[in-house]
Amino acid sequence: MSNFVDYVKIHCQSGHGGAGSAHLRREKYIPKGGPDGGDGGRGGHVIMKGNAHEWTLLPLRYTRHIKAERGENGGKNQLTGADGKDIIIEVPIGTIARNEDGKILGEILHDGEEVVLMHGGKGGLGNEHFKSSTNQTPRYAQPGMPGEEGFITFELKILADVGLVGFPNAGKSTLLASVSAAKPKIADYAFTTLTPNLGIVSYRDHKSFVMADIPGIIEGAAEGKGLGHRFLRHIERNSILLFLIPADADNHYHEFEILENELRKYNPDLLHKDFIVSVSKADLLDDELKKEIAAEFPEKYKPLFFSSITGEGLPELKDAIWKRLHG
Repeated sequence: MSNFVDYVKIHCQSGHGGAGSAHLRREKYIPKGGPDGGDGGRGGHVIMKGNAHEWTLLPLRYTRHIKAERGENGGKNQLTGADGKDIIIEVPIGTIARNEDGKILGEILHDGEEVVLMHGGKGGLGNEHFKSSTNQTPRYAQPGMPGEEGFITFELKILADVGLVGFPNAGKSTLLASVSAAKPKIADYAFTTLTPNLGIVSYRDHKSFVMADIPGIIEGAAEGKGLGHRFLRHIERNSILLFLIPADADNHYHEFEILENELRKYNPDLLHKDFIVSVSKADLLDDELKKEIAAEFPEKYKPLFFSSITGEGLPELKDAIWKRLHG
């Protein structure tokens, strides 16, 4: 079973507010003691909090219900009830929370960032608030307000500077392994990468950027074929996209068009991202074949050639990525 979980659905409930007190003072030497009921405490919130040390929603996978504490009732002597304890749900950076209607309740982009997903119910007012010239001894107080309740979906979208886009066996995992310390699984069969892998790529002058090797796309991914949306949702959060077309593809430009079309069908806004087209496994090509492949592409999509095995073209590829990120 994979340790990477990027989608969970949990039934959540914030705490009810405590009831206000309707207490009347009845002390031996105070014959006309008035209302002294305190307010009820606020119910606990349900809060989502970013944790940079978490990279998966796995800790939440088997959580079915989350319920915050209710507020305590008010007491005599104008004693306010304690607020209910908030429930903190720690999630990785890049997590989005949605309600049952699909509305986004909040998203986490920074470590320590907090978003209140469900507010606790307000505590009721005690009877001291209802004293008036015509009603010196009100014998009623407000009940606490109910908390919120419903299912919340947590969805993780990988945050990275560069997202690798390509068919299975395009060489994405090999590239990540060759330019970073990441150790993705690499083998000669489809869908080697079943979960996203992140690697920090070192650049000149001690600079670096984050590269994401994301599960390979296939034609029809936007309709859910293959790994479908599980792949595509992570593309949305990458700053730029690096398309990888393997040198041994039958039709290089057509393969790029298929990839581009899958992104368009899933979310047309993805095509507004800056991207680089590259041809991997360039060690299989001589100069003449490289010219023929480059000629297949329009001028604005001219590919960069590289080989993760020999290192050919990797410095130039890093330069192009850095320029797009910071140019």
